[in-house]
Amino acid sequence: MFKETDKKFKFETETLRKGAYVDFPVDNPESMPIYLTTAYNVEDLDDLQARYDAKGYCYNRNRNPNRGALINLMTYLENGEASIACSSGMAAISTAIISNVKQGDHILSDKTLYGETIELIEDLLGNFGVESTFVDFTDLNEVKAAVKPNTKLLYAETIANPMITVPDIGAIAKIAHENGAILVVDNTFMTAYGFKPLDHGADLVVNSLTKFANGHSDSVAGSVTGSQKLITKAHALQVLVGSSLDAFTAWLVQRGIRTLNLRLKKQMENALALAKALEKSPYVLKVNYPGLESHPQHEFAKKQFPKGFGGMLSFVMPDDRKKINEFMRKLNLAHYAMTLGGYRTTLSHPVMSSHSTVPESVRRAMGITDGLMRVSIGIEDTEDLVNDFIQALEVFKK
Repeated sequence: MFKETDKKFKFETETLRKGAYVDFPVDNPESMPIYLTTAYNVEDLDDLQARYDAKGYCYNRNRNPNRGALINLMTYLENGEASIACSSGMAAISTAIISNVKQGDHILSDKTLYGETIELIEDLLGNFGVESTFVDFTDLNEVKAAVKPNTKLLYAETIANPMITVPDIGAIAKIAHENGAILVVDNTFMTAYGFKPLDHGADLVVNSLTKFANGHSDSVAGSVTGSQKLITKAHALQVLVGSSLDAFTAWLVQRGIRTLNLRLKKQMENALALAKALEKSPYVLKVNYPGLESHPQHEFAKKQFPKGFGGMLSFVMPDDRKKINEFMRKLNLAHYAMTLGGYRTTLSHPVMSSHSTVPESVRRAMGITDGLMRVSIGIEDTEDLVNDFIQALEVFKK
């Protein structure tokens, strides 16, 4: 065990040394301390080897106590064997995919995904010889028909962004495994409170912890959870490319997750109420929310999501940019934000944000029109929230 010397040095040297270590062990604090250090001192090479053997703390890019605490929490929440915590949701998605494919492999994905995930799979990995196909994952026959001999990975979102479609994760996992592939599922919209993909056959689950998991719009982070074997591969890649989560953000996210069940329950209640109200509005052309009977996967969603249908919805207004701008300005509670999952309700325009890099023909084939607005539901009073949207939509009456 490392021990500080008692030898005295000159002022300049002592200024660097004094206060570097606590005088006595500090055990069991009520709140997790933040370990803002890049490295940990060891006494000699034997001490260093002991740290290596125990997978202890030596260098921050490899391991950090705050990241480790968050990893333990996410592993529990998603019912996995191990996890990694990443510097962003995209870092988590990238690490999960890249650690499992190589040149000549084929990735089969849902056609409706977060735009940058599509860009990663199709453009970035395509440049390195990885093939990709995008199909409708709510059509299992289409998924089966798209599998190739070199298909190594299937990729889906629990609830697709931003069209809010709901694939059958269990059935897709079965297709993947019957063809020697693995299934990676992005669980950001539902979180482990609402759904656990690993329990339904997924091999890896990724979360953008930036969103509902943290819930306070103040930190950017991601996680990957799965078997020890797959996470060991992912961790090796993460250390190599340097996508590890920093200590302070890990501390913030862990703190945010403590209220996950309280927030998600309210957000789901608000989302259902708002979806029903929007569907009745004469100025709304369509509402996408699994809790509505009009949703094409409603009956299945009731089985897959017994706790509720999530805190995300999207709805379509007429393609009138001037009126949409008036609607946005008239809202008092919900404001535009290039993120989601916070405790306040926010709006996002997929055409100009999440899917801005997707070619228009592809985007429109997904159903993403200029009048589509994605809504991340907060924990406001339900009546206040609903009434605010309804009054703002009155601009289309003129």
